[in-house]
Amino acid sequence: MDYKYLIVEKKPHGILLLTLNREKSLNALNSEMLKELHKFFARVEDDVRCIIVTGAGKAFVAGADIGEMANFSASEAYDFAKLGMDTFMEIERCRVPVIAAVNGFALGGGCEISIACDIRLASTKAKFGQPEVGLGITPGFGGTQRLSRTIGPGYAKELIYTAETIDAKKALEIGLVNSVYEPDELIDKAIEMAEKIARNAPKAVEYSKQSIVNGSQTDIDTAMQIEKTHFGLCFATNDQKEGMKAFLNKGKTEFKGK
Repeated sequence: MDYKYLIVEKKPHGILLLTLNREKSLNALNSEMLKELHKFFARVEDDVRCIIVTGAGKAFVAGADIGEMANFSASEAYDFAKLGMDTFMEIERCRVPVIAAVNGFALGGGCEISIACDIRLASTKAKFGQPEVGLGITPGFGGTQRLSRTIGPGYAKELIYTAETIDAKKALEIGLVNSVYEPDELIDKAIEMAEKIARNAPKAVEYSKQSIVNGSQTDIDTAMQIEKTHFGLCFATNDQKEGMKAFLNKGKTEFKGK
């Protein structure tokens, strides 16, 4: 499928590199771009094993498109928030792991899209923040919910209430990102991590993601039931049989995702 604002590159081992491409607008999220993202993540093909999301130019995503939002009515703003939330839920619930390679500004909607991804890797030039209250609004794409689940309510409230922007070093310190790299290393490091993921049994990775995402939204007893169910489902796959056979025979296996 052709996209206006997305560049999709196929890499070896079932890895996709998705570049958000509204460079002149610092990749700000408008309605059309959000709809393209929704379609992309709703149609991930079976042979894909990991997706890397990054931004064109010097920004990851500088936020939602303020030019589009400025004159919204309350109902139009609600609909725009719903579009963003629905899109980011597609990312969070995507069948395969999604790595955010944050190359620059990740503000507002940019920070929110990064925390909808499974793992965040940052360039030393990355900047994170939820500046919405400085514009007279709240985060609207899940920031008030996912940020506290990611870094804890204390840091989340500080970032949201103060509208402060933090650098990659601080983001690493508070657990917002997993690792920080020099700009020219970022994509290579993201691909390296994606390759490690892609070498493992796809169904086992998928079930692990479902257990983490779904389990985090419920009580511990229900979450344990979710994990037991997915653990059991693994034993209905050929990958489990081949993987354990190879381990017992001190060999190696190439997982087929079946």
